[in-house]
Amino acid sequence: MSEVALTDKDLTLSDAAAAKMSELIGQVEENIEGVRVFATPGGCSGVSFGMTFTDQVNDDDRLREFNDFKLIVDDATLQYLQGVEIDFVGDGGEARFVFNNMQPVAGGGCGTCGSQGGCS
Repeated sequence: MSEVALTDKDLTLSDAAAAKMSELIGQVEENIEGVRVFATPGGCSGVSFGMTFTDQVNDDDRLREFNDFKLIVDDATLQYLQGVEIDFVGDGGEARFVFNNMQPVAGGGCGTCGSQGGCS
């Protein structure tokens, strides 16, 4: 399989998000390939996003390598993430990853995705 790279045009990570992902990846098993970003139907914009550790890279995945981990996104999810920045905000119990610069998907509900507050 030839790996296709993600670019800044596709998806970016803030420094805070990259640092937190590096920290988290250091706490899991060594056979983890990276952090997978995925999309599921539902949510404010018509699509909800999540992230999970993965030990597999598929033929339809795109990768972005960072110092300690790979960010992995499949082609179907990538269509919703063009130009998105993943950020990490807060601390303690309120800490979370947010997706900034979301573009509303046709049929979305609240219309606030893409705002400065991002979608989570």
